Amino acid sequence: MMLGQEPWQTTSDVGHLNKPSIQALIHGLNRHYYSIAINNRKNELEEKMLLNLHKKKWTDGLILKRFDTHSKTNEQTVQEMLNLAIKYNKAVQEEDELPPEKLAIANVGRQDAKKSIWKSMCRI
Repeated sequence: MMLGQEPWQTTSDVGHLNKPSIQALIHGLNRHYYSIAINNRKNELEEKMLLNLHKKKWTDGLILKRFDTHSKTNEQTVQEMLNLAIKYNKAVQEEDELPPEKLAIANVGRQDAKKSIWKSMCRI
């Protein structure tokens, strides 16, 4: 301890630059504790790794499904895509007819056909 203060208090000036929030003052923390927004930049390799975290193991792609179940799933997906393409075509025609204010209200609660087509395409 230097001069009755903890080392982190003497080596940082962030507490003097960032004033304590009202909530911190209410809790009696004053300038002893403060929150700092940490900006962490990732390189391209780290971004690629983080984007792949949701994926399954690499060996899952090697496992074969039964052909009859796979073909049924493909047929259902293609049928869904056909219905979604029709809905998307209608949505595009409605966009031309309606003004932007009414269009935002008209699309509330509806399924976004374009996103659904993309998901179906990824499933195949």
